[in-house]
Amino acid sequence: MLHRKLFFTLPFTLLLLLLALPALSTADDGIENLRQTSKAFASVARQVSPSVVFIQVESTREGVVLMPFQSPFGDDLFKRFFGDDFPGFSHPQQPQKPQGKQRAVSQGSGFVFASKKGLSSETTYILTNSHVVEGADKINVKFQDGREFDAEIKGVDPKSDIAVIEIKASDLPVTPLGDSSQLEVGEWVIALGNPFGLSHTLTVGVVSAKGRTGLGINDYEDFIQTDAAINPGNSGGPLLNLDGEVVGINTAIFSRSGGYMGVGFAIPVNLAKGIANQLIATGEVIRGYMGIVIQQLTQELADSFGLEDTKGILIAQVSEDSPAAKAGLKTGDLIVEYQGKAVTDVGNFRNRVALTAPGSKATLTIIRNGKRRNVDIKIGDLSDGKLLAQETTQSTEALGLTVQTLTSDLAQQFDVEPGKGVVVTEVKSGSIATMAGIRRGTVILQVDSKAVNSAAEFKQAIKKSSDDKRVMLLISDRGMSRFLVLKW
Repeated sequence: MLHRKLFFTLPFTLLLLLLALPALSTADDGIENLRQTSKAFASVARQVSPSVVFIQVESTREGVVLMPFQSPFGDDLFKRFFGDDFPGFSHPQQPQKPQGKQRAVSQGSGFVFASKKGLSSETTYILTNSHVVEGADKINVKFQDGREFDAEIKGVDPKSDIAVIEIKASDLPVTPLGDSSQLEVGEWVIALGNPFGLSHTLTVGVVSAKGRTGLGINDYEDFIQTDAAINPGNSGGPLLNLDGEVVGINTAIFSRSGGYMGVGFAIPVNLAKGIANQLIATGEVIRGYMGIVIQQLTQELADSFGLEDTKGILIAQVSEDSPAAKAGLKTGDLIVEYQGKAVTDVGNFRNRVALTAPGSKATLTIIRNGKRRNVDIKIGDLSDGKLLAQETTQSTEALGLTVQTLTSDLAQQFDVEPGKGVVVTEVKSGSIATMAGIRRGTVILQVDSKAVNSAAEFKQAIKKSSDDKRVMLLISDRGMSRFLVLKW
């Protein structure tokens, strides 16, 4: 009887084991995949960290008090371990230093971009953000191996927030550059930098979105959005793909607390390297210029022009004696292609034109009166003080609204006086603008007591108020004017 039971029990046990093997194998494969991903991150860190630098900037600024010590984690954490008498703590009851011109120290990140050999020396160029080195009296850069160098500014471009600094050194590894146009949403990316002064910190995330424009951070925007943790001090550091190639420059965060909230922005390397090369060659950036005012094509405008979809951007104005006027472009033309590539976004188009060398010829594909045609244009020089392509629409995340320059058509649509103020065309649900009673069709006449008569003027005025996180608006709604103070 015992033998008979074993005869039936053993095959059944073997069957259970065989059925369990695939599950065990799948679990092992999953762990191995995670292990390989982890090793890929570590490989990128080993490869790139030697060319990432910690940047310390000394400057003289109005109204800045330099404290002898400030913990990046806040005083409360240090008090918990060291008590109230830990050196360097600021006590509220102590008198503060008088305001005025004070020495300030700020921090950021950067990476080796290029090098140039001379007869007796070699110059190494480091790419970073313009706001990192703005107003610098002294710049010090420190590498992972402990080497430190004094740096000089080679060139800055505040409009794109790109800067190049140089050091006299050789044998420093140059960071490989990738192609940011090949990035896809959902792709792994790695941020390297020095958040809060913590040297050579690596964080990992994905590409959350591409082509972010209209944020009001820079004049020329085409941001990569990522959830890789970016914090103060990361500015200027590289955003990398899994091949260890730079695909962006970490620049800004969206945060209500000043710290990481899962939304960071990086300048695409394809945009940055063109500007950096100009800064290295000449110390300045010369941008292309057409002389047109453009706006995003909405569904309402598309319907008005008899268009089937909203692909392309609309020419709202052509400046006299501009390259656009000489090429025969007209108000109402719809630009659908530039140099053979589709045009879908105002900000991206502005960047592409700006990076086109002045004096060169470009081809626009437009739709006029329902007919598609090509127009050749000779790109002008924006340094002449003319407009490249002023956006007639601006959005602000802080307030949660979108405004548009008041054209005669919009003035008629919203029954307001043309030429005075900007009209609100969109209000985000739950935003501070909504709670303040601002609605679609509200006209904003002033920002902080300064008249705004175009979307560009509105953008600049709001940008100046961003540090205080407070703005006073004079609005007109249904013929009644009133002042509003918005805080965020």
